[in-house]
Amino acid sequence: MDASLEKIADPTLAEMGKNLKEAMRMLENSPRRIEEESGKKPVPEDIPGPLQGSGQDMVSILQLVQNLMHGDEDEEPQSTRIQNIGEQGHMALLGHSLGAYISTLDKEKLRKLTTRILSDTTLWLCRIFRYENGCAYFHEKEREGLAKICRLAIHSRYEDFVVDGFNVLYNKKPIIYLSAAARPGLGPYLCNQDVAFLEKLIKDDVERGRLPLLLVANAGTAAVGHTDKIGRLKELCEQYGIWLHVEGVNLATLALGYVSSSVLAATKCDSMTLTPGLWLGLPAVPAVTLYKHDDPALTLIAGLTSNKPADKLRALPLWLSLQYLGLDGIVGRIKHACQLSQRLQESLKKVDHIKILVEDELSSPVVVFRFFQELPTLDPAFKVAAVSNIAAAAVGRERHSCDALNRWLGEQLKQLVPQCGLTVMDLDIDGTCVRFSPLMTAEALGTRGEDVDQLITCIQSKLPVLTCTLQLREEFKKEVEGTAGLLYVDDPNWPGIGVVRYEHANDDNTSLQSDPEGEKIHTGLLKKLNELESDLTFKMGPEYKSMKSCIYIGMASDDVDVSELVETIAITAREIEENSRLLENMTEVVRKGIQEAQVQLQKANEERLLEEGVLRQIPVVGSVLNWFSPVQASQKGRSFNLTAGSLESTEYTYVYKVQGTGVTPPPTPSGTRSKQRLPGQKPFKRSLRSSDAVSETSSVSHIEDLEKVEQLPSGLEHDNLEAQCPEQPCRAADPVARQTEALQDEEDDHSQVEELERLR
Repeated sequence: MDASLEKIADPTLAEMGKNLKEAMRMLENSPRRIEEESGKKPVPEDIPGPLQGSGQDMVSILQLVQNLMHGDEDEEPQSTRIQNIGEQGHMALLGHSLGAYISTLDKEKLRKLTTRILSDTTLWLCRIFRYENGCAYFHEKEREGLAKICRLAIHSRYEDFVVDGFNVLYNKKPIIYLSAAARPGLGPYLCNQDVAFLEKLIKDDVERGRLPLLLVANAGTAAVGHTDKIGRLKELCEQYGIWLHVEGVNLATLALGYVSSSVLAATKCDSMTLTPGLWLGLPAVPAVTLYKHDDPALTLIAGLTSNKPADKLRALPLWLSLQYLGLDGIVGRIKHACQLSQRLQESLKKVDHIKILVEDELSSPVVVFRFFQELPTLDPAFKVAAVSNIAAAAVGRERHSCDALNRWLGEQLKQLVPQCGLTVMDLDIDGTCVRFSPLMTAEALGTRGEDVDQLITCIQSKLPVLTCTLQLREEFKKEVEGTAGLLYVDDPNWPGIGVVRYEHANDDNTSLQSDPEGEKIHTGLLKKLNELESDLTFKMGPEYKSMKSCIYIGMASDDVDVSELVETIAITAREIEENSRLLENMTEVVRKGIQEAQVQLQKANEERLLEEGVLRQIPVVGSVLNWFSPVQASQKGRSFNLTAGSLESTEYTYVYKVQGTGVTPPPTPSGTRSKQRLPGQKPFKRSLRSSDAVSETSSVSHIEDLEKVEQLPSGLEHDNLEAQCPEQPCRAADPVARQTEALQDEEDDHSQVEELERLR
C-alpha cells in the first residue's frame, strides 16, 4: 500500500492514507506501551492535563485512544470488531476522513464530486439488489429512512398537507399497518400473517373514514428471519392505494443468483431499507432506503433528497467500500453467510429435542432454534378437561422450565463456540431461543463451516444434560413437597433440578425479609453437600420472591436418585439445626454442671477429712501415718455427661478401668450412610439393578461379620467409648503418700487383670 500511495499526485490524500494505515496499526495492536514522562515544566493547575504545554503529537493521542478502547489491563480482554475489519473496513473509515477533506473544495468542484458519488452509489445498489430505476436516501439511523417514507406517503395522499399541516389528518386519520413480527416500537397497528385478515382490517378502516396509508412488510424479520407474503401484500396495496415498504435481512439475498419468490417480490415494492454495512462487515457505513417516486418536489419536502453537500457525502464510505470489494466480494460474503445458516439448519433437523422456529426459510441467513421436550401423551378420554386445566398448567411449567434451560444452553454455546456469534433472546410466543445470524456477524468474527460443525457437536453434548434435568424437575418437586421441613421454591430462571429451602422451627413463612438463622443453617448445609463430592453442583442464594436463603441444585448429567438427594438435604439440615441449638444451650448447661460438680467435690473432700482424721492432714505426721497405715479409700470423682446434661460418678471407671457408657441417645438416621454404595459409586447415583448382583451377594457375608463384632461385650471395646472428664479428690503432696497411692494402683491393676481373664 505504501508503494501505491506514492503514485497519488495529491500529497494530502497520500498523507491521509498513510496516516490512516499507521493509526489503524496502532489501534489494532492490543498490547499497550506505557511511556513515562519526565522533566515536565510547571503549568497552571486550572488547565486540564491533555491541554498543557505545547500540545500532544499524533502518536500520543492515538495511544490514548487505544487505551480507552481496550480498557484497563486488569479487565478481561474482549474481542472487538475493529480487530477483524480488514482492508475493506479501512476503506470505509477512510471515507469519513475524505469527507472532511472534500468539504474544503470550492463549491463547484464540491457539487460535481458529491453528485457523482451519490449517483454512482445509488446506481450500484439498485443494480446489485435488483431495484431498477430507484432513488436512494442514505441515513445513519436505521429507522430514519422509514420515517422519511412515512412523510412522503402523507404528502402524496394528502394534497393540502403542505398548507394545513396535521389538521388535514383529523377528517381522515392515516393508518400504518405493520407485520406482527416487526421490530417493537414501530407502531400500534399490527397485521397478521393471514392476508385475508389484513384485508378485513383495511376494509373496516375505510368504512370508518380512515385512510390506509402505509404497510410495512418483512423480508426476514430481525428475530427469526420470517418473510411475509410480499407478492400478495403488493396486490392488496395496489388495490387500496397503500404504500408498501419492505425491510429485513433476507433482502441481502437479492444479490445472489437464486432468490426465493417471496423475497424476489420485494423488488416491486415502493421502498425498501438495506443495511449493507452490517451485511458486509463494514464499519461506520450508513443504511440505505431505496424508493420510487416521480415528484422531486415531494421527495425534497419529505427530506429524502437534499441540496447540501454534507448530506450527499454520507454515501462516500459506501462508495469507497463497494469499489474495493467488487461484485464478487459482495456476492461472496452474502453467499457465505447463507451457506453457513443452511448448513446449521440442515444439521439441526437431524438432532432430537431441537426445534427450528422457521424451517421453510431455507434461503434465510437467520436460524433460530430452541431445546424442547414433548409432554407425555394424555388419555383421549380426558383431553377436553386436560386442555383447560391440567394440560394448561403442565404446558406453563414446561415452558418456564425450557426457557431456563434454553438460556443456559445459549450461554454455554456462546462460551464454547464464540466464533458463531450466537445471541439469546426472549420471544413472546416461543419463549427463550438461540439465534444464529451469520450475515450480521460472520465477517467480523471470521465464522467458517468448521465452526458450525463444532456448534452442532456442542449442542449434541449438552442434550443429555438438558433432557435428564428436565425429567428430574417434576420428581424433585414431588419429593420435596412430600418431605417434612422442606419447601419447594419455584424459580423460573433457575436451569437446574430445582430450588429448596429448609424451614427451621423459628421460620416465619409470612415474612419476605432475610432470616439470619435460616441463612446460617443453609450455609452449613451447602458446605456439607459440597463435601460429599457428588456430580451435582450446589449453590446458595436468595429466594426468587424474597430475601430468604435457599439451596440451588444444578444440572444433572446422569440418572440421579432424587429421593436420596432430598432425604440427605432434609436430614443434614435437621442435624445442623439441632447442633446449633445444642451449642446455644451448652453454655448454660456446662455452667450449671460445673457449679454442681464443685459443690459435690467440696462435700466429698469434707467427708474424706472426717473419715481420715485431722492428723493425716498434717504434712509430716500424715506422711508417717499413711506409710504405716494406708487408707483404703475408694477413688471418687465426677464426670459430666454432655448428652444427658448431668453429673455421674466415676466409681465404675476406677473399678473396671473403663469408662461407662452412660445415657446414649439413639443414632440419627442419615440418608447418605444408610445406603450401601458400590466401590467408586458417587452420592445420589441410582444403584445398578442386575449387572452388579454378584458383587452385592458377595458383600452379605462381610456385613454379617461386622454385625457379629458389634455384639461382643462392651468391656472388650476400647475405641468407641464416651469421652468423660473425671475429677479425682485432692491427693497429698507428700512423697510417702504418693508411694502409698502408687502401691494401691498396682493392686487395683492386678485385680483388674484377673477380672478380665475371668471374663475371657
